[in-house]
Amino acid sequence: MQTLPLLLSLGVAALIVPATLGALKERALVRENYRGATVPFPAGVAIAAAALVALVPLALLAELADADVFQPGAERAVLFVLGVALLGLLDDLIGAPPGGLRWGSERTPVAGEAAAPGRPGVGATAADAPPRGWRGHGRATLAGSFSTGTLKAVGTLGLALFVLADRGLGAGEYLLGVGVVVLATNLFNLLDLRPGRSVKALVLLGAGLALGSSHLEPLWTLGLFVGPILVLAPLDLRERGMLGDTGSNTIGAVAGLWLVLTLSTLGQAVALGLMLIATVYGEFRSISALIERTPLIRQLDSLGRLKTRGEHA
Repeated sequence: MQTLPLLLSLGVAALIVPATLGALKERALVRENYRGATVPFPAGVAIAAAALVALVPLALLAELADADVFQPGAERAVLFVLGVALLGLLDDLIGAPPGGLRWGSERTPVAGEAAAPGRPGVGATAADAPPRGWRGHGRATLAGSFSTGTLKAVGTLGLALFVLADRGLGAGEYLLGVGVVVLATNLFNLLDLRPGRSVKALVLLGAGLALGSSHLEPLWTLGLFVGPILVLAPLDLRERGMLGDTGSNTIGAVAGLWLVLTLSTLGQAVALGLMLIATVYGEFRSISALIERTPLIRQLDSLGRLKTRGEHA
């Protein structure tokens, strides 16, 4: 029964995800992606939608049939991931620039990407862009402006503090887990500058954690969201929809919880340090440019993605 949330969410997502993307497109909820293609946005809402629908039969089975369908801690995971998805959705809906274009977090275009007026994160001026990154949102908040990024950061911290409390941990272990979850949630948003990148990162991370720990309980705990993410993955990769902060932060929330549920205190400390380095790098430099300069990572990153002129095959 422990696999039921994953299996049921996969089946539900197979119906919900395409329908959600179709509804977004019909209602003209679209954005331009990094190469100027117009796609449904934010596709990440389909993850939360499918998970909520799958909860109906799962909760009924757990309560009325006394079935053991939820792993310990699943309730906290559901609360955290759905809360992060809501914060991401607010950022997508009211934190976007005028005109409906999606702005990337990158500071410079990567190799093969030509600057074009109006292209998100490429040809537009800094004065026209909304605040991006922790520095940008911090400056906007200190200047008295409303920043959805600051709201998202503080809200994610509050959720992490709440869901990781009362687990019998010492103060240091508790704060370490909170830091891992919060940084992972943000880092996957920084990664989501190309189709399929954040999902690939989650799959690689999950596979590494499962193989390294030799147990799958964290996967079953998070299976309610892993199923919809896997269904959405090929559509994101083939530019049938753009995850938005709703999707990338949701994936990051799953990744952060997976790390905390799997790793020892030492492992979490190492993960926190690595994510902190990656986050600081992403604040000042282009992560996409770094990937383009690294042949093996570049090949993995572009695997399955639609090719554009000037992009490596």
